[in-house]
Amino acid sequence: MARVPAAAALLRVRKAPRILVRHYRSRRSQPAIELVHQPHPYARALGLVAVVLLGAWLGLLVVGNVRAPVGPMDTTMTLRPSLTGGTKINVSPLGALELRSHTAPLRLDVDVDQLDPVRSQALVDHPERLSGLQDEVAEDVGAGTLDLAVRSCAAVVAGATGLGLAVYRRPRRALAAGGLALTLLAACGATAFATWNPKSVLEPKFSGLLSSAPSVVGNARSIVSEFDVYQKELARLVTNVTKLYDVTSTLPAYAPDPSTIRVLHVSDIHLNPASWKIIASLVKQYKIDVIVDSGDTMDHGTAAENGFLDPAADLGAPYVWVRGNHDGRVTQDYLKRMKNVHVLDDGRAVSVAGLRFAGIGDPQFTPDRSAGVGGAGQSEVLAGARLASSLRDQEAAGTPVDIAVAHNPTAARETDGDVPLVLAGHVHHQEMEVLKYGTRLRIEGSTGGGGLRALEGDDPAPIETSILYLDRDTRRLQAWDEIKLGGLGLTTAEVSRHLPKENQPGAPASTTPSTPAP
Repeated sequence: MARVPAAAALLRVRKAPRILVRHYRSRRSQPAIELVHQPHPYARALGLVAVVLLGAWLGLLVVGNVRAPVGPMDTTMTLRPSLTGGTKINVSPLGALELRSHTAPLRLDVDVDQLDPVRSQALVDHPERLSGLQDEVAEDVGAGTLDLAVRSCAAVVAGATGLGLAVYRRPRRALAAGGLALTLLAACGATAFATWNPKSVLEPKFSGLLSSAPSVVGNARSIVSEFDVYQKELARLVTNVTKLYDVTSTLPAYAPDPSTIRVLHVSDIHLNPASWKIIASLVKQYKIDVIVDSGDTMDHGTAAENGFLDPAADLGAPYVWVRGNHDGRVTQDYLKRMKNVHVLDDGRAVSVAGLRFAGIGDPQFTPDRSAGVGGAGQSEVLAGARLASSLRDQEAAGTPVDIAVAHNPTAARETDGDVPLVLAGHVHHQEMEVLKYGTRLRIEGSTGGGGLRALEGDDPAPIETSILYLDRDTRRLQAWDEIKLGGLGLTTAEVSRHLPKENQPGAPASTTPSTPAP
């Protein structure tokens, strides 16, 4: 009779919700019963979805990107989880361009890494290829997208399967997670394909510097409706930049004199990324001791541009800088935190590479370039007077300044008689002038060739910079080389040597140009 209640009890246990009855034998071969609670089916499903989503995201994060050439550019394509979808094109340091190309929980990120000089030079050497440039770009994008899709599938499945195996420790559950991840990715791809909007290029959204400088990228509607015109402009831009990159190889070799301190004077880079390559090349070839930048390194002086400045710390020589009228305070603050960079303002003096420098930032902030390069106002005169006062204080303290730096020549002229040499820029052409009381004023041209916008014209301005040779003992100017890179339309560099009759300020200057570099 005792077996009947026991059987009834066991039957009730088996009918209880979410109770699993396991029979096993103990070491003494006595039967036993273990009661295990099963998770709710909804909870199990929710956990599996969480594992799939997290694993898929980790897979995309680790290996879900491809490097793909698009025309003359090197790009990195990546899929990212997103609530709105679309395409984001990052063009450092200018900002980003967002397109509502599709609606799906995946966004396509395209990072433009660099312009490949080899492929660009091929376009220059074979201009007939420019007519098929748009087809080549379309094929490159298609190949890159296909490669990205295959790699993303593998990354999603591997990530979800791996995380499923780590969580569940059961191969069947892990494979289920991988299969579900692949299904979700296929569904996202189908949704993106179904919602694809090729007209999204007509309504782009600009961010970063591009939002304040639409002239750099042009009007999207014009690009679509007048593609032939745009193609010619693109070809000219590629040609100019390619020749600019190529020209540094024509500079002559130079054996430095150990008795001189070599100063590379640059100015008015105006956000041209090619300038960094040129500066680094000159530093290496001419064994430069210190670089002096007399301002307007930026174009709009915004925080969005700050990333452009990062190469300044690794050019191979200390970098001395003053603020120009296109450089904001955020630019100056960013440079102050950089290693190997010395920011001069309010007459501050520093000793670098055996020379003592003092400088002042431009009192004006006029990022709107439509105003031109003028603007010699009373504020510039007052800034120059403040710099001159600081120079006299340094002289009285027994620490005389060898070189003063200001952006605007109007401010620089106020230091006449208080320093042997003062450097400036702003006017985008080179000058050397001995002032009334003996100070030598050196005005540098644009080391950025007028900036990125100048590349869009038929005759972009040349890249101009100078190398100043100072005696290591007297710290007086001995000679200077004017370097003009005509690579924006030519393939030669012109280097001319200039010698003053004496080494003291106030001496009349005579020039003996050397033979242009081949």
